[in-house]
Amino acid sequence: MDGCRQLHCFADDNITCTLGHLRKDQCPEWQGSNDAPISALPEAGQTLLPWSGSAMGPKDLNFLSGVGKPITVAIVGPESAGKTTILGAFYQLLWQGKLTTDAHSFSNSYTLNGWEAVASALRWKPDTPPSFPPHTPSSEARAPGMLHLGFRLENGSLRDFIFADAPGEWFQKWAIDERAADAQGAAWIARNADITLLVADREALSGPKLGTARNDFQLLAQRTIANAHGRPIALVWTKGDLQVPPVLEAKIRSMVASVSPAVPEFTVSVHGADDGAVVDGFRQLFRWILEAKRPGVNLPATDAPGHDPLFRIGRR
Repeated sequence: MDGCRQLHCFADDNITCTLGHLRKDQCPEWQGSNDAPISALPEAGQTLLPWSGSAMGPKDLNFLSGVGKPITVAIVGPESAGKTTILGAFYQLLWQGKLTTDAHSFSNSYTLNGWEAVASALRWKPDTPPSFPPHTPSSEARAPGMLHLGFRLENGSLRDFIFADAPGEWFQKWAIDERAADAQGAAWIARNADITLLVADREALSGPKLGTARNDFQLLAQRTIANAHGRPIALVWTKGDLQVPPVLEAKIRSMVASVSPAVPEFTVSVHGADDGAVVDGFRQLFRWILEAKRPGVNLPATDAPGHDPLFRIGRR
């Protein structure tokens, strides 16, 4: 039976190997069904890094947290809503230098292979026009694949971001029952997300099943906002080149505002007559992500002398 003997390895979720192997069948800890011999030790002169370049798993967050806790960005939405396309567009525009500013300059990424896998479909290839990224497969994984970006601020400090890429089926099941066994991945995202992008699919909301799409989105929005607990959340309209009935759009906006009135809105699309407008939509959304902050912590006031938080309850 396939599996890994390492307690904190999530390679069986098709994420990454905790020992740094790019192929699971080359790892001595992997109990695969392949009868081919495996290499127990790296070849002479090789060094295994604590990352593989592919999407990260929960264990890799400990590696990133050595500098500071990364900001986790969740993209929540139904199946085929354009969640992975948002990530692919971010990577393409970042590579072209259209998203960074003097306040946030690109520094590094430990998941360039993962980003390339997401964005490759959006590029022109010989005899192959651009297309949309493949559907993120649904599985019983315990956590999503996570893509990393690091930025250097004007004061010289570093700020790390983790973008969670998860299938829409997780969120649809989680919206119905947050304790469902096959919704554990979505529940993990809800617990750990610092920033949440709530995706509204304009294609689904203007199609023949718009009533079902509206009800599903309403259920998901209520669940998402309730679990945000005051953390930053934004409403993102995808496929912005399509028209949604104004009455329905107003109902969606009113429904979100009734649950949380301070939710900003963004509209993005990879299609459009004006390339500048296409880039501007993603730029506005990305800059909001970069500027978003975690809620602060207010420590209770005490009469204890000094300012050492270890003695805020007082000394004996």
